[in-house]
Amino acid sequence: MEWQKYAEQMAVLARHLLAQDSLQATLDEIAASAVKLIEGCDAAGILAVRKGRAVTLAACGDMVHESDRLQGELDEGPCFDLARHKDGERVYRIEDLNQPQPAWERFAAEARKLGIGSMTGVLLYTDEDDFGALNLYARRPGAMGKDIETAGWLLASHAAVALDSARTIDQLEHAMESRHSIGEAMGILMERHQLSEDDAFNVLRRISQQHNIKLRDVAQRIRTGRTDPA
Repeated sequence: MEWQKYAEQMAVLARHLLAQDSLQATLDEIAASAVKLIEGCDAAGILAVRKGRAVTLAACGDMVHESDRLQGELDEGPCFDLARHKDGERVYRIEDLNQPQPAWERFAAEARKLGIGSMTGVLLYTDEDDFGALNLYARRPGAMGKDIETAGWLLASHAAVALDSARTIDQLEHAMESRHSIGEAMGILMERHQLSEDDAFNVLRRISQQHNIKLRDVAQRIRTGRTDPA
């Protein structure tokens, strides 16, 4: 692998990832970039484990969804174990799935039927918590050598930073949308019932507390005409 060229591609990718407008777009771009930039990688995906379930967060290539599904159903597999064992290994590499895999015997047998010859995975994490695993797939056995493992680490490091930023952006955008929704609902109440701004907000808060409904959900119901406090 030409490391200077790869490093330049990583720098461009880092800027491109940060320019994505949503968390899902960032995740999708990470998976697509792995296939595009890492030689020998035919498919890539990001897998998270939530409450014991395998969840495919992004996929580039048909075998990704099937591989994630199998690992969730069988409760075994390299990607599945990597994502859920936060204190364990942060990388795995299977050079040849045709060889015996004692740790994942059932998964390996099914993975071969999907046309997977070799696999590599790197745990994605931020400063605060682990998020999931970036998994790389090749149809050809022997495609996942040390170079691909290192390339995966580099991509995962850039991806983790962009992922953390994307999550923060999503949270901020969600908060802004909630404030906008609440403001609109207050305006409706002020006009409909001749209320002051403070009184309108107190009405929203009272409905929220009495019915144990989040404030933004009360606001949305008023905006759509499904709730009238009068």
